[in-house]
Amino acid sequence: MANNASIVTRDVVDLCDETKNVYESIVILTKRARQIAVKEKEELSSKLAEFATTVDNLEEIFENKEQIEISKHYEKMPKPSAKSIEEFHDDKIVFRQPSQEDSQDDLLI
Repeated sequence: MANNASIVTRDVVDLCDETKNVYESIVILTKRARQIAVKEKEELSSKLAEFATTVDNLEEIFENKEQIEISKHYEKMPKPSAKSIEEFHDDKIVFRQPSQEDSQDDLLI
């Protein structure tokens, strides 16, 4: 049975305090979570690239404890969506409403 201790119930009303629109808040949170996920993936990839080998023989490939520890560290980190919600509540996300000249898809963060 999985441990669900990381599940947090969120009040939807709290999400729309800043924007007055829950859907707009969700779009902002989603875009920020994607930014965080891309950054974390780049960091993890660069750290794991240090352990990359050019060996094609499966018998010569071995487990590297440092590589495993790095991967475990990233697995234990809070999810990007949780980080974006925390940043949103702490007013650490700067966004603006697109003007009429901007495309509707250009909600800037």
